[in-house]
Amino acid sequence: MNFFQKISKVFQGQGKLAQLIIINFSLFLTINLAYNIAHLNLEPYLVLPVGGTAFLPKFWTIFTYMFVHVNFFHLFFNMVLLFMAARFYFSIFGDAKLIYLYVMSGLSGAALILILGLLIPNSFFETTLIGASCSALGIIMVMATYSPNYPVSLWGLFEMKYKYFAILIFILSTLVDFRANIGGKIAHMGGAAFGLMYGYALSRKVDLFNFQFLAKKKSKLKVVSYNKTIDDVYNETRVSKDTRMNELLDKISKSGYDSLTKKEKDELFNLSQKK
Repeated sequence: MNFFQKISKVFQGQGKLAQLIIINFSLFLTINLAYNIAHLNLEPYLVLPVGGTAFLPKFWTIFTYMFVHVNFFHLFFNMVLLFMAARFYFSIFGDAKLIYLYVMSGLSGAALILILGLLIPNSFFETTLIGASCSALGIIMVMATYSPNYPVSLWGLFEMKYKYFAILIFILSTLVDFRANIGGKIAHMGGAAFGLMYGYALSRKVDLFNFQFLAKKKSKLKVVSYNKTIDDVYNETRVSKDTRMNELLDKISKSGYDSLTKKEKDELFNLSQKK
């Protein structure tokens, strides 16, 4: 199976990754077609202005910037980074909360540079923030703290532990040539910090920003007797699978991925694909 076949397989099984990539490509095409055909420049209305309070009149850009790319190579690099991040994330969690992590990591990166721009009103920060790199780094860093010893195989050429893979990606995307696009590199740190915090919390069985408590409380009426329906059987089966997956994830958190037997690794993979 070649690289493009692997990409196709991931797209077929993981709809949320496909949705994110389609949104990014769609906005890229829209911006470039509008500029080259209609001579309409949409970029200033979608990228995040940084420096002082310049972002306030365009407050919505704190959300839109993370889906916007003007340069094709910037888009291509970020989508490859997102694909790699999601690929390893899926192996443990399936596609659960992928979009949530994408958005929250992007918001965290934006929040950091905006706060610095307010505290240090200097031309050093007067730029614009654009692209999905903050979001992709956040997703990568979740597993860096949740399962640091997870084995990563890079194109079948060599293997390393996930924590080293995450450090390598962070150095290449953020620390190398830091003087270029300083504002964006600082925002990378905010996205990565959120991912590290979220992954660490998950390893302690705490799901940050879980808003389930806002849901309506269940009725307190007692059920005296009932016959099991198809839904009841399905729910019981799902709970059993979730319990087993949590047991495997706990074992990884305590002893690393290598502590799993081959049967347990296969079981974890199959469970993650059904999430």
